[in-house]
Amino acid sequence: MDLSAADPNLGKLIERAGPFTLRVSSTQSPFEALVESIIYQQLHGKAAATIHRRLLESFYPVTANEHFAAQHLLDCPNEQLRAAGLSHNKSLALRDLAAKTIDGTVPTLIRIRRMPDEAIIEHLTQVRGIGRWTVEMLLIFRLGRPNVLPVDDYGVRKGFALTFGKLKPTDKVTPADLPKPDVMHRRAKKWQPWCSVASWYLWRACDLAAGKLTLPPNSNT
Repeated sequence: MDLSAADPNLGKLIERAGPFTLRVSSTQSPFEALVESIIYQQLHGKAAATIHRRLLESFYPVTANEHFAAQHLLDCPNEQLRAAGLSHNKSLALRDLAAKTIDGTVPTLIRIRRMPDEAIIEHLTQVRGIGRWTVEMLLIFRLGRPNVLPVDDYGVRKGFALTFGKLKPTDKVTPADLPKPDVMHRRAKKWQPWCSVASWYLWRACDLAAGKLTLPPNSNT
């Protein structure tokens, strides 16, 4: 694999973690994907999934034969959003997302697929409650962009420290253990144009450290 040849230390992690198995979920519109992202912010997965499901169900049967769309969200009363379990701030963020989808700030799926990564980040971070990290997750997991390095992601930073720093799996992580963005960017020059793949493996380094990843046969431990 090119990454292993370019960075032998990363190659050792790749050998331990096994094949790259990221599956891109790209059928959602940017609006739908960002609705989900906003709901999931600062919540445990199960609670967020329940709120997301309640929100979508609250528009049925209006959306029975069509996609959940920005206009649906703009037209609904505040009580409907509260009943789904959304906080005031998240309701405001979702309404801003809907408005900016309608005015074209948030691109359609067809348009966003033709845009460069930084242009997508510039557009989407204009939405209330959407920061660079949220857009980077969309770039990797929804659009399948190959060269994204989310240097503010805790898991990627911890995986970097486990792989290239002095952090051991049994250590309690302190802020001093985590790499600065400039350190990560310097290392990532070796990973171009596959930084998303490298990031995926850094997440797997955290899984390996926590014993959450089954090692492939004949891997070195």
